[in-house]
Amino acid sequence: MSVSALPYRPHNHSACVSEALSDARRICRARNVRLTPTRERVLELVWQSHKPLGAYDLLALLTTEGYSAAPPTVYRALDFLQQNGLVHRIASLNAFIGCTHTGSRHSSLFLICRSCRNVLELTVPQVAEALGSVSEAEGFTAEETTVEIAGLCPACKSGPNDE
Repeated sequence: MSVSALPYRPHNHSACVSEALSDARRICRARNVRLTPTRERVLELVWQSHKPLGAYDLLALLTTEGYSAAPPTVYRALDFLQQNGLVHRIASLNAFIGCTHTGSRHSSLFLICRSCRNVLELTVPQVAEALGSVSEAEGFTAEETTVEIAGLCPACKSGPNDE
């Protein structure tokens, strides 16, 4: 994705949601996998939030829109989106966020604001390389690297949160 999703910095939110959906359609077409209407809507809801959403948050949103979704439907959609590199699971929050680097295998570093719950995804090659080196020194083959850092975003650090 060329538009950086910057949850706590000004950006064109509609454009990043639109680009995420366009990227997802392109990636699914290239991989010959089906982006069903439910999967696409789940991805859109994740991107519209810019905050990590849990499966039951997504289920509630789908239900209010008239989808007759059940928890397994949402979990299957999230699993599909995760397997195709379109969303990430934030383990510490048991929630999902849109991937800002779709289409490429990458290590992710997440800055998670403990106050407003906004999450910023970064790729920091030096961190990935250092973790890979440490793993290799122990004879361990790292297949996926995700680092979650909790703290305060610039807005929450500078004053009260108006959300």
